[in-house]
Amino acid sequence: MFKSLTKLDYLLKETFLGLLRGGWMNWAAVSTVTVLLFLFGLSLQTSWQVEKLLYQFGSQLEVSVYLQPDMRIESIQPLIAKMPDVATIETITKEEAWTKLVKEMRISDIESATQELGENPLVDEMKVKARNSQVVPNLATQLAKLPGVETVQYIDEVVRRIAQLHQGLNWITLIITIILTLSAIAVTNTTIRLIVMARRQEIEIMQLVGATSAWIYLPFILQGISFGLVGGAIAWSFISVIQQFLRKLLVNQPEFIQVISNRVQLTPAEIFFLPLILLSFGAAVGLMGSLFAVRRFAKG
Repeated sequence: MFKSLTKLDYLLKETFLGLLRGGWMNWAAVSTVTVLLFLFGLSLQTSWQVEKLLYQFGSQLEVSVYLQPDMRIESIQPLIAKMPDVATIETITKEEAWTKLVKEMRISDIESATQELGENPLVDEMKVKARNSQVVPNLATQLAKLPGVETVQYIDEVVRRIAQLHQGLNWITLIITIILTLSAIAVTNTTIRLIVMARRQEIEIMQLVGATSAWIYLPFILQGISFGLVGGAIAWSFISVIQQFLRKLLVNQPEFIQVISNRVQLTPAEIFFLPLILLSFGAAVGLMGSLFAVRRFAKG
């Protein structure tokens, strides 16, 4: 037990001394890993949130029907109510929609705002809920054919666009992550190699007294892992600061933005696993960079 503790103490001291001797090169490695993990963490978090948004939208069965400016709800609602695929109908007159919009924009004088535009620019809207998700496309087609209907929108169009955005973000994230990972490994590799070369004389003495290559170079590998762990911790702290800033910013936003924001909040499990993923990824990058560095010297 005492022997194991002595070895552990030696490894920790050598690792710490190596970090102190590395100077600005250490910060070059740490900063590169930090940038990698910061962008990776933001991308991963955004991906989770977009998936939640897709799930939220995908579970909706609602079709929005916008009428022509000269058409009123009373003339078309009975036709829609007779359709077999319709479950419920919610009507929103253009006056109600305008009043709500003006309030969300925090304009106190509704009449003045209306006068400036000349007239209410909105149209009557009907939110038609389908009986099940399978009939939504067919129902939307039927509604679009009704006289007086200007536009029909349903969630599939939004879901499709968000899904395309999600896929595009994933590809961009993958490419950037690969490039930055290779850069971080290269910088870590160079840093560890310089540290090893600076301590070449000490290493030769240790080899003469019979120390194994694994024992000699293990502190350098631990230094590389330390770069990744420190970079992960810094990246997570930056992400946390941004999250706090966005929460404060959203407090004063319109209600519908706050509702969407609340729906895409990370779960406790995701909040717990995100820093673990960043630290693990950082440690893996540091490990790979340091292994490549000491491999050449160990063989030599």
